[in-house]
This record gives sequence, structure tokens and C-alpha cells, in this order.
Amino acid sequence: MNNRRIPKYIVLKNELLSWFESGRLEPGKQVPSEHEIADQFGVSRQTVRQTFGELEKEGWLERIQGKGTFAKNPKRHGSEQVKTIGIITTYISDYIFPHIVRGAEAELRSRGYRLLLASTDNNKEKEMESLQLMTSQPLSGLIIEPTKSAEGNPNLGYFLSLQEKGIPFLMINEKYQELECPCLKVDDEAGGYKAARHLIEKGHTRIAGFFKRDDLQGVNRLKGFLRAHREFGIPVSPDRVITYTTEQRNVLPYEQAVQLLSRPQDQRPTGLVCYNDELAVALIEAAGRCGHHIPSDVSVIGFDDSALALAAGAKLTTLTHPKTEMGVMAASQLISMIEEAAVIEDTIFQPQLVERESVMKPAGQILNS
Repeated sequence: MNNRRIPKYIVLKNELLSWFESGRLEPGKQVPSEHEIADQFGVSRQTVRQTFGELEKEGWLERIQGKGTFAKNPKRHGSEQVKTIGIITTYISDYIFPHIVRGAEAELRSRGYRLLLASTDNNKEKEMESLQLMTSQPLSGLIIEPTKSAEGNPNLGYFLSLQEKGIPFLMINEKYQELECPCLKVDDEAGGYKAARHLIEKGHTRIAGFFKRDDLQGVNRLKGFLRAHREFGIPVSPDRVITYTTEQRNVLPYEQAVQLLSRPQDQRPTGLVCYNDELAVALIEAAGRCGHHIPSDVSVIGFDDSALALAAGAKLTTLTHPKTEMGVMAASQLISMIEEAAVIEDTIFQPQLVERESVMKPAGQILNS
């Protein structure tokens, strides 16, 4: 899983940048040695060397032969300060988020900007803390993934403050409905629709859907799931639609799947549509616990086409998410808003179904075909 994590040098770089922002490192002050930094943060000397190299290129550090490394004021083009763009995501170190951050970081670095990174752990109070951090210092722009976007925006005041200060911002994956700002997102309703339609076209009529209800991605994926059933004239049994919150995600969907898949053969679902690949992998394990095989007994579809989709026992049929492309485009669009006062429209990515090994016709249909 390490290839899905944020590179250590980026994490270390953000930590050292926080030392500048807090005043712990002032211009002219000597920086701890590579060996001391490596010991303090539990990273390799190579990681520290790479981080120092990045900070030196951006003007934050200066190496003096025979004396050591010293903090300095970053300058570009004469007196112009290095510009900072903040990124606030719900998570940093797992699932698809490292790809988004890496894409944005590469684009920002190539354009002469530095990145300040924060995460909310999908917690509204932590989102407030992250916004406080970002707005307490010079900031050129902000990229944010809303926290629990289906539950409103108690931190509206911070976003209005950004607008009042003329600091451009955009949102990724979803946006708070009351804010007028650009958003880069997947057409989640279309994704939920395509997943359910694919199973229906394979002959499945008892399909269970598992969707997160505290973010708009989950709400819209459920909406598409229901629309597909409606268009094909297939009623949806209430007990085959499972919704859950962030806090319930590790337990409730799994337990509900076990209950559904433990029913007699003519009553249990033959197909599962999952909020994302992470959940799909967990529900594949639930199916195995009930003695079922994928896809001969149960078909499963995920969402996001993450690394997990290829790591599952039966390679997972899933819907695409642009990930790295979204990060690059978000950074590029925000820079256009900063430097050119460009007016940016929402960017909607159309998810594509990636067919792999986790879907087939229901067993009864195979016998009759």
C-alpha cells in the first residue's frame, strides 16, 4: 500500500514549512542537521536531503559550505515572495487522496508555488481548524474538499472571509451548495446509474446498494442507483438500500452485508453496488464469510478505480475517478484565478465503467442460458 501514500518528503516539507510560519525558524537561524532531522522524524537521510533540496530551490533554505544549512527569506523575481496555495482534503495518507495531492503538488511546484497541506479526517471541527490555519497566514489561494458535504457548512464564515479578502478558492469532489465557487467533481449520479445498469443488464434483479449518506458523492451515487432501477421497472426493496455515516463505515455496511448474504438463496442479493472500492473489498470479505464466491455467487461493483480494485482476489469491476488529473487541473485552474482573474466553470468528469472479474450473470441465468 505504500505506493498510495503521500511521499515522505512532502510530509516533512510541510512540517518544516510550519516551523517558518510559527517563527521557530527565522531568517539567519541555523537549521538542525540532516542527521538530526532524520532522527527526529524517523525518515531516511535521503528523504531529508530531498526535502532540503526542495526548500533550497524555493528560497527557504541556504546551504553554506563548512557551516551548515540556514533559514532565509524566500524571494523570487526580486522582491516577490514565494506564493502559497493551501490544500485541505478529508484525508491525506490513504485511498485515492495521495494521487490528487501529488498531482496538485507537481503542478504547483512547476509554476513556482509552494503547497501547504492539511486534512480534516472528515470532521467538521478539524475543517474549522484547517481553515483557521490557512487564513492566519499569507495565502494566494485554496483548494478544498468539503467535509461531510451533505450535512451543511457550519464553517461558512471562513469561506466568506476568503471571498472578502479576495483569496480565490475552488473545491474538489463536491462543493457546499450555498457557495459560488468552481468545483471539479465526478458525475456521481451517472456513476451510480452505470453501476446498477450494468448489473441489471447482466440479469440481476436483487441488487443491494451501499452508500455513504453524509457526503453528496454518496447521496448522488444512490440517486443514480435508484434511477437505473426505475428506468428498468425493477422495484427496490427498502432492506437492500444501506446508508451509513463516516463514523459507521467500518462496521455497519459489513454487518448489513452479512445479514443480507446469509438469507436463503432466493432472497439474498445477487449483486452489490458499493460506494467505493474500499467498501467493495470489505464486502467481498463479508461474502466470503457467508460462504459465497465472487462473482459466481455474488457480483460486486466498486467506485474510483483505485489500487484496491486490482488487489482484490477477483479484480474489481469499478467506475473511474480522475485522481491525479483532478489534482493537476485544480492547481492549474486556481493559478489562472490568481494570476489572470479567470472565471472558471465547474468541471464534471464522466466516470467510465471498467469491467474486470467481479461481475457475471446470476447463477440461475447461467444454467438457463
